[in-house]
Amino acid sequence: MSVLGLALVLTAAVCHATWNFFVKRLNAGAELVWLFSVVSAVIYLPLALYAASGINGFSGGQILFVLGSVAIHLGYFLLLQTGYRHGALSLVYPTARSTGPLLATCFAVLFLGEAVTAQTVMGGVTIVFGVLMLTGGFGRGGNRALVSAAFGVGAGLLIGSYTAWDAYAVSVLLVPPLLLDYASSIGRIVLLAPVALRRRQAVARLWAQHRPEVLAIAVFCPLAYILVLVAMTFTPVIYVAPIREVSVLLTVLMGSLLLGEGHLKTRLFWSSIILCGVVALALG
Repeated sequence: MSVLGLALVLTAAVCHATWNFFVKRLNAGAELVWLFSVVSAVIYLPLALYAASGINGFSGGQILFVLGSVAIHLGYFLLLQTGYRHGALSLVYPTARSTGPLLATCFAVLFLGEAVTAQTVMGGVTIVFGVLMLTGGFGRGGNRALVSAAFGVGAGLLIGSYTAWDAYAVSVLLVPPLLLDYASSIGRIVLLAPVALRRRQAVARLWAQHRPEVLAIAVFCPLAYILVLVAMTFTPVIYVAPIREVSVLLTVLMGSLLLGEGHLKTRLFWSSIILCGVVALALG
C-alpha cells in the first residue's frame, strides 16, 4: 500500500472520528443529520461547482452510478436508523462495522478483480475482529438478538455495497469524488426534509445553541468520505475498507478519554490489536 494512500485513509479516519464525536456529544436525531447536511451543501458548493466545471458532461454510466450511490447510502442510513429503533445498539453497530469491510473486500475481489495475499487477509481480519471486540462483541441482546444481528448484517451489506460501488465510480468511471459525496448530501437533505419540517424547533435550537459543533460536523463528515474516495482512485478496496475502521477505534477512545465512558484498559488492548492489523495491511 502506498504511503499517500495510507495517509489519506488515516486522515479520513481522524475526520470521521471527529464528526462522530460531536454527533455523539450532541445526542440529537435525524434533525441534526438534516441540518449538518444542509450546512455541508452550502460549504462545499463552491468546490462542487469547481469540480463540475471541469467536466464536459456526464455519461449515462456516470449518472447511473451517482444515482446508485445516493440510493445505497440512503438505504444504509434508513436501515441503520431502523435497526437502532428496533434492535440493540450494542449488537447492531459492531455487527455492521465488522461485516461491512469483509463484504467490501469480497465484492472488490469478485467484481473489481482485485487480488489478495495472505498478509492482506490476515491484516483485514485482524482489524475487523478488533473493531468487533472494541465495540462490545455480540454481548447480550435478549429477545432482540436475532433481529439486531439481522439489521447489523443488512447494514454491513450496504456498507460493503457502497464501498465497492463508489470505488468503481471514482476509479473506473472517473466520477469526481467530491461530486459523488455531494450528491449523497443532497439526497439526505431531500429525504429528511419532512422530518426537519416537523422538528423545525429542534433544528433551530441546534443551530442557535450548538453552531460550532454543527459546523465541525458539516466540514468533517463530507471530508472524511471524500478523502476515502480519493484514496480509492489509486488504492485497492481490500486495503481501504479495513483501514477505514480505525475511525471506530478513535471514536471509542474519544468516548473513554473525553466523555468519561470508562473501559479504557480494555479499549486500549483491542486498539493495539487493530493497529497491528493496520501495520500488516500497510506493509502488504
